[in-house]
Amino acid sequence: MSSTHVMSNLTVEWVDILRRWHLQYFFIPTAFVTFITLLVDPLLLTCIFRSRALRQETRYLLVANTLMADMLFLILNLATILCNVLTAQLPWIVCGLVTAVTVTAYCCAILTVTLMVVDTYTAVRWPLHYHDLLPPARTHCILAGVWLLAALYPFTLVIMMKQRDSFNETLPVCLALVSLGLIQIEIVGIHIYFFVAAMICAMLIFYCYIRLYMVTRTQGIWQNRFSRARVTLLAHGLLLLLYFAPGFVFTLELSLLQRNDISQDVQVWISTVNMCVLMLLPRAFAPYLYGLRYREISETVMQLLYRNSRSGQSTVS
Repeated sequence: MSSTHVMSNLTVEWVDILRRWHLQYFFIPTAFVTFITLLVDPLLLTCIFRSRALRQETRYLLVANTLMADMLFLILNLATILCNVLTAQLPWIVCGLVTAVTVTAYCCAILTVTLMVVDTYTAVRWPLHYHDLLPPARTHCILAGVWLLAALYPFTLVIMMKQRDSFNETLPVCLALVSLGLIQIEIVGIHIYFFVAAMICAMLIFYCYIRLYMVTRTQGIWQNRFSRARVTLLAHGLLLLLYFAPGFVFTLELSLLQRNDISQDVQVWISTVNMCVLMLLPRAFAPYLYGLRYREISETVMQLLYRNSRSGQSTVS
């Protein structure tokens, strides 16, 4: 039996379980959080790209790249969930491409937040050479490489499966977990790849934070319990945990998908909560923790809102 037939049968069972447990109602909080986030993210991106000073700063370019990856992920995630709720029939190839772009956006966000920690470490460790090491032009090249690296593996999988299988069937539900899980039947070790990649990023972040503490511990910024350094580290650490945790849960889901001793109902519940709740949390908090906590961005936002309100009042008068 081809993987497309296996996927078709699995997605039919998935839809039955979703309806039996009424899990389609998870779409309501998902749509609300996505809508609020998509209102804030474009505002922050507008402020960054309209300000020449912010565009010249590597850290703000990294924030902008994270927000763009998050917006792409949120749009595709919401569209996928909506199609699943409506049980819209999607061709195999469309589902595969949507899965590839979604995974690309998620991986790009993970890689970018990792680079943000590396950027902070570089700025503290080599302050005199920081601007020479990471000028805007080099940062643009790095970000382009991040998108290429994030897209390489998922699109390679789709191309390989297209050469092996028929893509004429339609599916009642489109899920990244099911798509990658069925690809894993043909190509072993997909979950290992994602796990190892996430572990490398996590260890790099951990190393940078340890080195940052060792470099700055003699400067007295850690002595106060509620110092800005401690609060910033706690906020960023919490956000990094929220970014990485759903990825590890997804990797665990991939490894458990082919096991017969795990109830299908349990797998559907874990996947739904992960996709509709856990993966949205970091993207809901990121605009506030990464964006508005930067004084320059918050000031630019206030100036933009004030200018728009003044122009609105002038139009009315």
